[in-house]
Amino acid sequence: MEEALISKTQLTILSFLLTLTLVFALTKPEDGFVRAMDRKLLGLKKEKFSHFRFFWHDIYSGRNPSAVSIIQPPKNTSKNGFGSISMIDDPLTEGPELSSKLLGKAQGFYALASQNEAAILMSMNFHIIQGKYNGSTLTILGRNNVFNKVREMSVIGGSGLFRFARGYVLASTHKLDDPSKGDVVVEYNVYVLHY
Repeated sequence: MEEALISKTQLTILSFLLTLTLVFALTKPEDGFVRAMDRKLLGLKKEKFSHFRFFWHDIYSGRNPSAVSIIQPPKNTSKNGFGSISMIDDPLTEGPELSSKLLGKAQGFYALASQNEAAILMSMNFHIIQGKYNGSTLTILGRNNVFNKVREMSVIGGSGLFRFARGYVLASTHKLDDPSKGDVVVEYNVYVLHY
């Protein structure tokens, strides 16, 4: 009786080892670094489509500017500032007034990326500090031709409740008082798919 038990155990182990051998033999080596996953393992439920509206305050003037120029192009090389780069930590508010409710910050940089027009490369995170999205970010990247009435840029990702986010933003200048100061208020309408 003991001999039959041992042979059943040996047969089970042998079957298991043969199955593993087949699995490894049929798997392509280049596919070994990737695998399909179930969304539920990451807590991902039904995808949502949301619209957020922010007012972005880019402030160069005053004692506590939210935007600073970090690189200027060499003199006499550009008529329009091509190559200049600014770093930002701009307030995102509920209304167009800087005193309205602070919803978050736009943190990142932008660079004048066109030699012929006022088109800038925008790279920034909208870091939300209010409500259920507190601590989450939306990542925005795109071309912003600042003299167009409405500019479209991409939402390329996010963090927190915006993991796997994708979508677009529409930016329109709300207020530009004194161009020599560079202070501007821009309305951002963000349309995003997220979980």
